[in-house]
Amino acid sequence: MKKTYLNWSSGKDAALALYKLQQDNEYSVEKIVTTVNTDFDRISMHGIRTDLLIKQAENLGLPLRQIKLHGVVSMEEYNKVMEMETNKLLDEGFTHSVFGDIFLEDLKRYREKHLEEIGLQAVFPLWKQNTEKLLEEFIRVGFKAIVVCVNTDKLDRSFCGRMLDKDLLNDLPKDVDPCGENGEFHTFVFDGPIFKKPINFKIGELVEKSYKPAKESEDNCFTDNQKSWDTGFVYCDLRLK
Repeated sequence: MKKTYLNWSSGKDAALALYKLQQDNEYSVEKIVTTVNTDFDRISMHGIRTDLLIKQAENLGLPLRQIKLHGVVSMEEYNKVMEMETNKLLDEGFTHSVFGDIFLEDLKRYREKHLEEIGLQAVFPLWKQNTEKLLEEFIRVGFKAIVVCVNTDKLDRSFCGRMLDKDLLNDLPKDVDPCGENGEFHTFVFDGPIFKKPINFKIGELVEKSYKPAKESEDNCFTDNQKSWDTGFVYCDLRLK
């Protein structure tokens, strides 16, 4: 089997990718890797506290590697840190790197290019699958998740803090991807077939944040349309019980 690590976001896509690979005899997922914002000690983008991330890793039964980055980081600095960290994983004998991406072509090419330069191969278990069917499968096999971040340019803040269930799927506007693949929302998975036991947490306040992009570099994985940057987000602050 191929020694593999999974890029773990704490959310539904990463969880479903891990679930699918654990049913496959080709890959042996032996570690999860997560980027953490050192300014706030939280998972980048999802805003999840690191103690909840650590609890996820414990309940998954997998070692966790935290890649620590400042809150505002240029693509040049990001690439430098990621190259250093992935080289460490290569030295540990890892040959494959798993992502939960579904249909963002530019992002896929960016990941493949940089990993290939190092000597790692990217794996995309969910690639090009129907996102509505993926979410239905996620719910059907017993995963449980909560929406922890909403892009207010694309989705109403009332969705933040809701459970990811059939009711939420039915309530999503038609222009919002069912898996939030365009960055409309992010989730925290707290139970499911890949967990030894559920994660106990309590729901805190909703927090609004706005961001400005770091200086663009030539080596950017985003399309021209994405460079306009969505800057308004609402986070649901979860706390470990």
